[in-house]
Amino acid sequence: MNRKKGGTVRVSSKLKNFPFFSNNKTKKLSISKNLSISKKLSISKKLSLTKKIDKNLQKENVINFNDEELNSLSYKEAIQYDKRTYFQYYWALVKKKQIILFTFVSNNDYNIFTIKLALFLFSFSLYFCVNTLFFEDKTMHQIYINKGKSSILYQIPGILYSTIISSIISIIIKLFALSEKEILKLRKIKNKGESMKKSSELVKSLKLKFNIFFVISLLFLILFWYCIAAFCAVYKNTQKILIKSTLSSFVLSLIYPFALNLLPGLFRIPSIKGVLKDKECLYKFSQILALI
Repeated sequence: MNRKKGGTVRVSSKLKNFPFFSNNKTKKLSISKNLSISKKLSISKKLSLTKKIDKNLQKENVINFNDEELNSLSYKEAIQYDKRTYFQYYWALVKKKQIILFTFVSNNDYNIFTIKLALFLFSFSLYFCVNTLFFEDKTMHQIYINKGKSSILYQIPGILYSTIISSIISIIIKLFALSEKEILKLRKIKNKGESMKKSSELVKSLKLKFNIFFVISLLFLILFWYCIAAFCAVYKNTQKILIKSTLSSFVLSLIYPFALNLLPGLFRIPSIKGVLKDKECLYKFSQILALI
């Protein structure tokens, strides 16, 4: 090592080869490499985190939709949000159409349980009354010939007709009694001020709607009771036959949703997943089938 004027120190070329000086260079290189690696790792971590956040947001969007909202999505929205399997979609339709499941099992809709219970009692009374109306002169004559007995085969047409008529009337009554569609419209409003205004209006309209429903259903229940009581008082020997016919019709209404709702999912799920051709047309066709 040579000392120059002015106190500066010049390192000889020999000393540069010593470990102390070489380690400084390698340390600088290793530090720069570590920094670049750490930057890459941080970028990859950020990308993975953003992907996880996107997935979580998609899951939250799916969870926030209830069955009715998912069923009414447009084709493009369904591709993005509806990740249900065939069985999940089928079960959603059955819970909506089958009266016992709709009343006591379906818990992710926006309908009041008291209204659903009132509809259940109303529908059973309706089946009882409609079956009574199908006991006409020919039926009574056949029962008289059979000495108070009537075969199920002879009652099948009346059971089918009463089931169809009662089901149609029940669907119409549901449209006027349930509150889910109005609440779903409110959920689509993004403006907070407008949604608050609409919600207060909705509360008033639902109160009026429910009061009208209870008054009308009560009047119909009195009418049903009068018709059934008058029939049973006049035709005492046909009471058991009437009860059997009513139970058969009601049980049929409980069973047919399980078979009928097998069809919509056969078109909806493959159209969303891109398995079938003319996907959007088949998707809309599945929505029409789901209304039946």
